[in-house]
Amino acid sequence: MNSETMDKMQRQFDDMAHQVPGENIEFWFARELQEPLGYERWENFFKAIQRAIESCQTAGYEPADHFRGVTKMVALGSGAQREIEDFMLTRYACYLIAQNGDPRKEPIAFAQSYFALQTRKQELLEDRMQLIARMVARERLRESEKALSQNLYERGVDDAGFARIRSKGDAALFGGHATQAMKEKYGVTKSRPLADFLPTLTIAAKNLATEMTNYNTQQEDLRGEPAITQEHIQNNQSVRDMLGQRGIKPEDLPPAEDIKKLERRVKAEEKQLAKKTGGLLDSDTK
Repeated sequence: MNSETMDKMQRQFDDMAHQVPGENIEFWFARELQEPLGYERWENFFKAIQRAIESCQTAGYEPADHFRGVTKMVALGSGAQREIEDFMLTRYACYLIAQNGDPRKEPIAFAQSYFALQTRKQELLEDRMQLIARMVARERLRESEKALSQNLYERGVDDAGFARIRSKGDAALFGGHATQAMKEKYGVTKSRPLADFLPTLTIAAKNLATEMTNYNTQQEDLRGEPAITQEHIQNNQSVRDMLGQRGIKPEDLPPAEDIKKLERRVKAEEKQLAKKTGGLLDSDTK
């Protein structure tokens, strides 16, 4: 997401914020958030709200403090009016709704950052979105490696064979540095996955090569460790060549912060957000 788009979305969410009369409590109306968050139908957005309410309850907070059902009058084309259901949402409620969306969609990724922070400083929003992008990339790689592992198992390759295939693929991607060599280079303990310490670009590169291997293994009906190993090496080499055309050598990129620490930080920030967000009053705010 470029800076101009971020500015536009930030202004949009800022403009939609309301204030509880006489209280220093911000809230947003669900109906106003629906379209900016990428939901065309209220029925689908309502399901996201319900999941967020369940998340709030699971976290040990009272949903009524953060989600308050209200009714609003809207004008019809005929000039008449009808009642529709809506929700007043605290910042924490908005964050939970965004958390239940797909972070691969730009509006959702932005909303997760915007509502997680108690500040509107753009540089902090950008940092938060980069963090989310890395976490999303890591989850994608985890899913593609899981799918490849299952695919290989059905083709006669066990877990040890999958590990060897992945290591040889890493050697092709990292200019001759296999998985363990890259762990030593980055100071990663043997028990931890290398990908938890890779920058977002490298995670995405590994994921692309893995997806290619998965696809071609199925399309060409490859079987056995030697054939699939060669396929994975070629795909990682192709990705490396593509990066090299842009002057990028994956093995030269610095390691990133342990992604497990980032995940714990996100959880801690979520708890702080819940504590700092004031509860909605029982007034008839409309």
